[in-house]
Amino acid sequence: MTSRTWKWMLLACRLVLGGVFIYASLDKIAHPAAFADILYNYQLLPAWMIHPLAVWLPWLELLAGVFLVTGVFVHGAALVLGGLLLVFIAALGINLFRGLSIDCGCFTTTTGSHRGAMLELIIRDLLFLIPAILIIRQGLVRFRQRSG
Repeated sequence: MTSRTWKWMLLACRLVLGGVFIYASLDKIAHPAAFADILYNYQLLPAWMIHPLAVWLPWLELLAGVFLVTGVFVHGAALVLGGLLLVFIAALGINLFRGLSIDCGCFTTTTGSHRGAMLELIIRDLLFLIPAILIIRQGLVRFRQRSG
């Protein structure tokens, strides 16, 4: 793959991943109480963490998404979003293993929006992880080139 093709691919990764997380954050920012209910239904966190997480998590998604789209702090933003995706995959996987069918709260706080599609959501998040890994990989390559 040529250097130019690689740069275009990384740009596409940044725009797609950043855009997805910007979009995903908007309804949760607008409806934090509904998002808190969704987080509660995962049954993974102590009650005292639910409301603070419901408020700051969507803002973290928005900020990291904006950073990716604008090209600011790209590798840090990709690390944050990659880490979030791993947490989301783990949370969905735990509830799939438990046999629970819950709303994921991924793109909307509307009840019943993704109920029953846990395996598909895990696969989708794994696919979203690919651009994050490519961006992180590029950051590591650049770091090694500067260091050594």
